[in-house]
Amino acid sequence: MSRFVRASGALLLSGALVVPSAQAASAEPEQDPAGEADFTLTLLHGNDPESQLLHASGEEDFGGAARYTTLLDELRTAEAAGDGAGEDESDHRGVVAVNAGDMYLPGPEFAASQEEGAPFYDAIAAGYAEYDAVSMGNHEFDFGPDVYAEFIGELPEGTPVVAANVDVSGEPELAALEEEGRIAPSTVLDVEGEQIGVVGALYPDLEAISSPRDVVVDEVAGPVQDEVDRLAGDGVDKIITVSHLQDITNEEAVAAELSGVDAMVAGGGHEVMAGEDDALVPGDEVTEHPGSGDPLSYPLITEDADGADVPIVTAGADYKYVGRLVANFDADGNLVSISDRSGPVVVDDSVEPDPRVQEEVTEPVADHVAELAETEVAQSEVDLDGRQDPGVRTQETNLGNLLADSLLETGQENAEEYQVPEPQIGIQNGGGIRNSSVLPAGPVTALDTYSVAAFANQVAVVPEVPRDQIKELLEHGVSALPNADGAFMQVGGVNFAYDPEGTAQEVDEDGEVLTEGTRVRSAVLHDGTVIVEEGEVVDGDPVSVATNDFSAAGGDSYPFRGADFTVVGSTYQAALEDRLTGTLEGVVSEADYPEGGSGRIVEGEEATEPEDGGEPGA
Repeated sequence: MSRFVRASGALLLSGALVVPSAQAASAEPEQDPAGEADFTLTLLHGNDPESQLLHASGEEDFGGAARYTTLLDELRTAEAAGDGAGEDESDHRGVVAVNAGDMYLPGPEFAASQEEGAPFYDAIAAGYAEYDAVSMGNHEFDFGPDVYAEFIGELPEGTPVVAANVDVSGEPELAALEEEGRIAPSTVLDVEGEQIGVVGALYPDLEAISSPRDVVVDEVAGPVQDEVDRLAGDGVDKIITVSHLQDITNEEAVAAELSGVDAMVAGGGHEVMAGEDDALVPGDEVTEHPGSGDPLSYPLITEDADGADVPIVTAGADYKYVGRLVANFDADGNLVSISDRSGPVVVDDSVEPDPRVQEEVTEPVADHVAELAETEVAQSEVDLDGRQDPGVRTQETNLGNLLADSLLETGQENAEEYQVPEPQIGIQNGGGIRNSSVLPAGPVTALDTYSVAAFANQVAVVPEVPRDQIKELLEHGVSALPNADGAFMQVGGVNFAYDPEGTAQEVDEDGEVLTEGTRVRSAVLHDGTVIVEEGEVVDGDPVSVATNDFSAAGGDSYPFRGADFTVVGSTYQAALEDRLTGTLEGVVSEADYPEGGSGRIVEGEEATEPEDGGEPGA
């Protein structure tokens, strides 16, 4: 197994991921001049394509599944032939291609696959990429396990989904795929006579950020090490992991608990790793390591449990890069060097699109998106603010109000059908508002609603929440300030005031309150009911809440704490579109949604007095 350079590490004892010290975060891998390469493995890798099938967001000349496929094929052929190989590389060589997950993401391009009779376009693209293995990602579960099972079922049978720490036995469709060998803890590849083990892993706290239902995710290090040991016992002497742990420091933490892993491919963090001379997509910058602040060079070197150095690599997101790690092994399977030509390769318009992907994926998806872009659902009299910071993750905005009102209205309209109380409050987490921009006054299209409400989140009603828990929810919404945070809430049906100098509420990952918050000073429902006065909860009836199922299930650590909730037959995107075309009759007025918000969330001791009516938007 790999033993070549020394660096620093960290600790992972359970599901908790601990940030390492990362003193060598940007260190270039040293080569062992005494080591002689007996085999050179080129690891081609991608991660987080996230249904950006047409091109990278805002960059039409970069990315896209069709160009990515061509570049991957060209690199696969060139690397197998040894084109451009350095003196440190072996003539005995092979290539492996993997993807570290988030193969699709709810949004307008993914919506093309949801049309009746349409194929799973992301699966078609992945099929033509001919990956040797892919990891699970969190966004694969945004539509629930059944949709993910459909995706896997449309992958080529030779592309296994690897996940050592995931139990899918509670989901029949995924369990059937596991029985067929389509889902497995690992796979072993025969590459030019060499055995290459690929072990997968997924973020342990999946339930807090997606909708896995009865899929169970264990901590990472133990199950992965068990699988590594099993492969090593079978004589596999070159092992890589392909994992989706959301953050490069989480990968380092896991590496510190493992032994016998030669390289790690990471996904979920969208980090850009590169050397000084590597080309990048315009607007991209090399990511700074969260611990050291140093730029992440390619690869990142970290230390495993035995003191051996392990290279970690990742390749941005959105089909913008193909990562290329050229690893040299000696005759005993030890990693002796990383070739200095390793690094990210940009997917740009110099690459001819793969004609198969162009015809079967790009063209039908582009047609669908064009149709959405031409479908006007409203005219807005005002700019609608969906920026993140300052914006929906730090303060009330009119677009945030519109989303929260849409949840509340849908919850109220569908309450009788789904046998739940009519909600009185709407809560939309700021992290779920995804356009990250201002929609200018003028036409609002169906495509805009997808860019704003990009996930598959369902409108959910949490019935009869006690008032002290309502205060905890409001406290959670402002607990991260002044920092921007996805948990910052946009609200409907309630106005509240907070003191930024008060004690910030702290909760654990299960939403249990560890430190009581004192920031929320006043809260009043839009029908005039006072919930909080002078920082104290006013006794009274419980309050039902409309939110999205991500938040209701404890996403962003919202303190619902396992409360029962009911999804009420609509995604939050559909709720937004329905409000625009229905109640608002195609007009977003300045009176209803003034720029800067309408005073629903203010600093101070007294909440703004609500207008009469109690209807969403009032």
